[in-house]
Amino acid sequence: MFLTKGIIGSILKTIGDIDPSQFKPSDPPPPRRPLNFSEAHENDEEKQFRKVFQQLAGEDMEVSPQELMNILNRVISKHAGLKTDGFSIESCRSMVAVMDSDSTGKLGFHEFKYLWNNIKKWQAIYLSHDTDRSGVISAAELPGTFKSAGFPLNDDLYKLIIRRYCDEKGDMDFDNFIGCLVRLDAMCRAFKTLDKDGNGSISLDIKEWLQLSMYS
Repeated sequence: MFLTKGIIGSILKTIGDIDPSQFKPSDPPPPRRPLNFSEAHENDEEKQFRKVFQQLAGEDMEVSPQELMNILNRVISKHAGLKTDGFSIESCRSMVAVMDSDSTGKLGFHEFKYLWNNIKKWQAIYLSHDTDRSGVISAAELPGTFKSAGFPLNDDLYKLIIRRYCDEKGDMDFDNFIGCLVRLDAMCRAFKTLDKDGNGSISLDIKEWLQLSMYS
């Protein structure tokens, strides 16, 4: 009990001087469209992306964590400028969880498209801030990179992120960068949704806290 209180107290102290209004998370994913929604309503870009999605997702038109891992690793293997050990099944489970707006355990078309567009955006930021072309984001490059992604953090939070997502040298490779940003973006969106009056604080009971923290 005392250990748990100490850990939570330490985390709250670390994030206590953060101003949530400075964060710029992505807009929330669009709601799942009804089954009778005609594909004729989609624009040309959506139609083209749907064809690709159908090839990737298979007959059920849903992307599981395993399928997401296979897709991402196949794509990044073609980018020599991105240093990575590959996306793990655990990181892909986490990404599916925070993007899974309808709690099916898989990503539908619009959920996957939303994630894909974010990954493309963050990949461009990653490459632009990898100034030494090492293929990784160093601890020194990290603040500028996250600020460009919409998340100006304080030094203590950077230290937490470095301990959680970087290697022993303080370098963050591409799969850890994406995994971290997907989670950070989703948690900030959840906070903004719960912060009804925009005062920068929310109140959760134990059930709400567990629902928010355990399936992510």
